[in-house]
Amino acid sequence: QVQLVESGGGLVHPGGSLNLSCAYSGFILDWYSMGWFRQAPGKEREGVSFFRGTDESTRYADSVKGRFTISVDKAKNTIYLQMQNLKQEDTAVYSCAQGPRGSYYDWEYDYWGRGTQVTVSS
Repeated sequence: QVQLVESGGGLVHPGGSLNLSCAYSGFILDWYSMGWFRQAPGKEREGVSFFRGTDESTRYADSVKGRFTISVDKAKNTIYLQMQNLKQEDTAVYSCAQGPRGSYYDWEYDYWGRGTQVTVSS
C-alpha cells in the first residue's frame, strides 16, 4: 500500500531556507515518479518539482527554478525539497505525490500526502 507523509514545513522569513521531506513506502521508486505540488488559498494547485525514477531526471517550474532542489535518498525512502531564497509568494501547502509519468499535471498522479504548510512572512 502506497503511503506518502510530508514534514518540514513551518514559518520562515523572506530570503530564508527550508527543507521539506516526503517519506514514502509501498513501492519501488525506480519504476515510478514523484512530484512536489503546492496550493495557496484561492489559487489552483501548482506543480513545483519532479523526479523520474527510471532515469533519475529532475524538472522544475519556472517560478522556483534556481531556488528549489529536489533530491532522493533511496536508503531512507525519502524525497526532499530544498527551498532557498524563499519569497512570500511561496507560501502554500506543499504536497508530494506519486505517479507513473513525472509530469507537471496533478491529474496524472495517483497517490498524495496530506501536505505540510510553508509560510513565508516577515
